[in-house]
Amino acid sequence: MSSTTPPKNVLPVLDTAISEQKRAIAYSMDLLIPGLYIWLGSFTVRLFGSQPEDEPYKYPGVLNSNYGIALVLPGYRILTTYRNSYDPR
Repeated sequence: MSSTTPPKNVLPVLDTAISEQKRAIAYSMDLLIPGLYIWLGSFTVRLFGSQPEDEPYKYPGVLNSNYGIALVLPGYRILTTYRNSYDPR
């Protein structure tokens, strides 16, 4: 008998991948790296930006919102719907 639900051990891996993508967006926005960033629940788009550099320590910032859009322009200008802190709660 086949099942249409994914195995239970796959969901934590997906959650981890999504949180890493959102952490990369938070890192790029925090450092004002030019790019376009969109996150809607588990859907994320990061055009340009950068992966967090985890040396000498892991970047702790996260997005504390389920949805948002940010446009970071050269010259340290940021236009965003995000109004929360990047610090972990």
